[in-house]
Amino acid sequence: MAANILLVVQWLLSAYPILIILYVLSSWIPPLYESRFIGWIGGLVEPYLGLFRRIIPPIGMIDLSPIVALLAYQYILAPAFFNGLVTLFRWTGLL
Repeated sequence: MAANILLVVQWLLSAYPILIILYVLSSWIPPLYESRFIGWIGGLVEPYLGLFRRIIPPIGMIDLSPIVALLAYQYILAPAFFNGLVTLFRWTGLL
C-alpha cells in the first residue's frame, strides 16, 4: 500500500515540471494561453513561479524565472520531498 502511494507521489512530482513547461510555452500562443485548461494549469504553477519572479525580474521580454524554478524543483524540492516521505513511511513502519 505504501509503495503504491509513493509511486503516485513520484508520478505527481514528475508531472509538475511538465505543467510548468506547458504553461510557459503556451504564453507564446495567445489563443492557447487564454484557454480554460491553461488557466487551470496557471492556477497550479503560477504561485510557485511567482516566488522566483519576485527574485529574478524579467530582462526585457525574457523571463528567466521559469528556468530557475524548474532547476530548483528538479534538484532540490522534489528529491527532498520524496526522500522525506520515504523516511516518514520507514519511521512509521509502513515501508
